[in-house]
Amino acid sequence: MIQPTSAPIRATTQEFLEVEDIADDLVIMTSGSAAIVIETTAVNFGLLSEDEQDALIYAYASFLNSLSFPLQIVILSKRMDISSYIEYLVDKEHKTADTIYKDRIKNYREFIMSTVKDNKVLEKKFYLVVPFSVLEMGIKNSLSSTGKKKKLPFSKDYIISRAKTSLFPKRDHILRQLGRIGLKGRQLTTQELVELFYSLYNPSFAGGKLGESTGYIKPLVEGA
Repeated sequence: MIQPTSAPIRATTQEFLEVEDIADDLVIMTSGSAAIVIETTAVNFGLLSEDEQDALIYAYASFLNSLSFPLQIVILSKRMDISSYIEYLVDKEHKTADTIYKDRIKNYREFIMSTVKDNKVLEKKFYLVVPFSVLEMGIKNSLSSTGKKKKLPFSKDYIISRAKTSLFPKRDHILRQLGRIGLKGRQLTTQELVELFYSLYNPSFAGGKLGESTGYIKPLVEGA
């Protein structure tokens, strides 16, 4: 009896993602749209006085009312890995000759470890995503009639050029408004965007460091 042979799986993860490429500090989507990502600082609202809280609320409302384009606010929370910091404290404890100072380091290290054990210590990062729609280039539908993704509607260089023209004034407006609230913002670079998306799809690798990216000419992962 001849057993049927199954065809090798050649699909890659990239075929199921909407990200076509990351270049020139832009995220380019398979539909031809694009986006920039701005990382911003945060304010501990609970530590402010009542008057400061009211002023911050009005400033934030003014910021939202000044927007004439879509804006996505993304908050990423992940559990902090303090193993390297604990190792640093252990090393300091062993190298310290002063008995009192050694005991203080030990007590502090044990306090940190018990705090992390009893509570989840989270690191939060805040991002503002500003999109560039294919509608701005006159594209109505980025999908074929079968629902499969088409190729980019225009050349990548043309999309990048049009996206920059549209997005950079919006970026500058957001950065000015953030400064009025007392926050600092900055646009993520290509390398930082690559690391951000890699950490999102590979959470177990979070905290690792990728090598410098100089642009991609093929998918990161290829089928056999």
